[in-house]
Amino acid sequence: MTNNWVDIKNADVVLVMGGNPAEAHPCGFKWVIEAKVENGARLVVVDPRFTRTAAMADQFAQLRPGTDIAFLGGVIRYLLEKDSIQRDYVKAYTNAPFVVRADYAFDDGLFSGYAADKRSYDKTTWAYELGEDGYAKVDPTMRDPRCVLQLMKRHYSRYTPETVESVTGVPRATFLGICETIASTAAVNRTMTSLYALGWTQHSVGSQNIRAIACIQLLLGNIGLVGGGVNALRGHSNIQGLTDLGVMSHMLPGYLTLPTENDPDFSTYLEKRTPKPLRLGQMNYWQNYPKFFVSLMKAFYGARATKENDFCYEWLPKNDKPYDILATFELMSQGKMNGYFCQGFNPIGSVPDTNKVVAALSRLRYLVIIDPLVTETSTFWKNQGEFNDVDPGKIETEVFRLPSTCFAEEDGSLVNSARWLQWHWKAADPPGEAKGDPEIIAELFLRIRALYAKEGGAFPDPILGLHWPYRIAHSPSPEELAKEFNGYALADVPDPKAPGRLLARDGEQLGTFADLQADGTTASGCWIFCGSFSQAGNQMARRDASDPSGLGSTPGWSWAWPANRRILYNRASADPAGRPWDQSRSCIYWNGKRWVGNDIPDYRPDAAPTEGVSPFVMNADGVGHLFALGYLADGPFPEHYEPFETPLERNPLSAALSNPVARVFESDRHKLGTAREFPVVATTYRLTEHFHFWTKHARISAVLQPEPFLEMGEELARHKGIRSGDRVMIRSRRGRIILRAVVTKRIRALRIQGRQVHTIGIPLHWGYEGLTKPGYLVNTLTPSVGDANIQTPEYKAFLVDVQKA
Repeated sequence: MTNNWVDIKNADVVLVMGGNPAEAHPCGFKWVIEAKVENGARLVVVDPRFTRTAAMADQFAQLRPGTDIAFLGGVIRYLLEKDSIQRDYVKAYTNAPFVVRADYAFDDGLFSGYAADKRSYDKTTWAYELGEDGYAKVDPTMRDPRCVLQLMKRHYSRYTPETVESVTGVPRATFLGICETIASTAAVNRTMTSLYALGWTQHSVGSQNIRAIACIQLLLGNIGLVGGGVNALRGHSNIQGLTDLGVMSHMLPGYLTLPTENDPDFSTYLEKRTPKPLRLGQMNYWQNYPKFFVSLMKAFYGARATKENDFCYEWLPKNDKPYDILATFELMSQGKMNGYFCQGFNPIGSVPDTNKVVAALSRLRYLVIIDPLVTETSTFWKNQGEFNDVDPGKIETEVFRLPSTCFAEEDGSLVNSARWLQWHWKAADPPGEAKGDPEIIAELFLRIRALYAKEGGAFPDPILGLHWPYRIAHSPSPEELAKEFNGYALADVPDPKAPGRLLARDGEQLGTFADLQADGTTASGCWIFCGSFSQAGNQMARRDASDPSGLGSTPGWSWAWPANRRILYNRASADPAGRPWDQSRSCIYWNGKRWVGNDIPDYRPDAAPTEGVSPFVMNADGVGHLFALGYLADGPFPEHYEPFETPLERNPLSAALSNPVARVFESDRHKLGTAREFPVVATTYRLTEHFHFWTKHARISAVLQPEPFLEMGEELARHKGIRSGDRVMIRSRRGRIILRAVVTKRIRALRIQGRQVHTIGIPLHWGYEGLTKPGYLVNTLTPSVGDANIQTPEYKAFLVDVQKA
């Protein structure tokens, strides 16, 4: 999320696509209403259903699930064809003028370097043409046929309004009206903010959905500006904190990456992850990767991590392949896993193909559940009649349940969508024998360490050598953990810019990630959190709601990573000379000596405009990427591919039907359905009254939304002889469920490629545990297909058949 919730009020246009904030983020949606009421903003909503958000929209378009890139690609074509772009911004702050290698190509759905046998790309050609000086070639006129802007024009020339209509179902006039509204924000005094959520991520092209809107916002000059940005709406209050702290199989805290088998030593690992500048004099903050990594290793292993032993690099595991949730349950289903720890997670409800998940869990020797509530996963071995028809006598998995605390029963911080770390205080003690998660993990670790010390093992070093400095070893306090994530000095840290001065004294908390060192004199458990618990105290606990700028930045409320910046890339809010593009919504500006203004500069504060340092300081070229180089698995430009279960026999835009590098296991491929047997498109979603699978344990929520249902259009209901309240059977290739029907005008049939296509919507909150009526798990229907980059499952577009039960 580049901006923040409150900043939404400053937008002139709000585009909601891939989300439904009025329903899923009702408190945050008030800022959209404020933008409309106080700022005269137009709200544009594009969604497979007419949602509560759409009910407030000035313009609405219903599109077929899984066709977002076709729509957004059409918008890109419109902007380029009409020259409705912020040309000065595009020229100075994006890679539009950069010249791409002559051997890069795109042909009928495939980018250069594709290997069909491996279902992957060699991305060598997805790169700039380099000059003799080693820097990227740039054409300031942006007329070179191989510069990014010209390549982009050719790539999206196929995405005509007629094609958009035939693929997405959005009428041409509706589409062009939305394009006109979006294009209005290319003016320097107008901004658009984009709001998305799981409606974009949960596709086999999920990462590219988000790339597409990033391209649009860069073309319009809306990234880094007040009221602009690409803003991800997190549903869980701490899901942002989860990714920040690296709770994914390939990540380390602070978006550092776990070594792989191709990183044989410390120097190779660092060299691969420390980019070399692609422009002369360009600031590239990932050049500090060694400082972040070494400080992390010092937090992990303390005094045992030394320069002589490469800071215990050899102690880290080396990834040989992805171990995401789809891969985990594939391995489990093959009998290649003995045990599974399931902490704050309900995979029976949350992972696709529920029948596969149940069968996989049944092959374990043991399953450990750490959760405050009873989940379907914890009782998967019980026969629940039609909702979970299993034979407990044939399931030998031993289940251990360790009761943990709910968030209101503990102190600590939550990281919200806006990257704000907000401290909260315990409101009540937990019931019974429940313990906080840190205490549970600490006790497990201490007992495992004692066993290693007593009995030895194949490789005990990382366990025996882990730094464990907590005052009460079996119960680390939230404050101790927060200080550890922030980081501290292990020796006096001299200031390289001022001889005789210190950045920090030995033992002090660090105030900024700029103080981190690569020589082992600093420790930090998460470099982006550095400054959140400084020597001045707990910055996350601040509650100063004053807003001196009137723009909603509230710099004294909590603490935002990184460095308390409220808008990322905010150097782009000023022109190359350092003057704000829009004086009425100034973020930062150059005062002749340094960058100042209404936010912390996301930039070197003393970098004069004459130095030519570009705003996107995390990229080796300093600019925003319309062409994504080799960073994504499925192409440098977003390209429309059909969902893996599609009502179409061919992709209208190319010969490649579905994403050619999206991940699907052979064991799951045969369970993909076709439109002949399953002619209806389905998508899943969430409701205001329930939070995922938690609130079905709360009586009020259970009364408000007591049982599962599906939402279907009137025309489909007439065709199937179904009325509201009827019990309806929904089938996919993976299973069947029975739900109550809600017949509605909110989902209409669409005309796609000359024929009618129906869509149904299915909320997912219920199951057979809790106070609601027992019901089927919706993910019984969904396919095990993963996004090409991060393997998020394709919950939002799959095929079913619908019949009255």
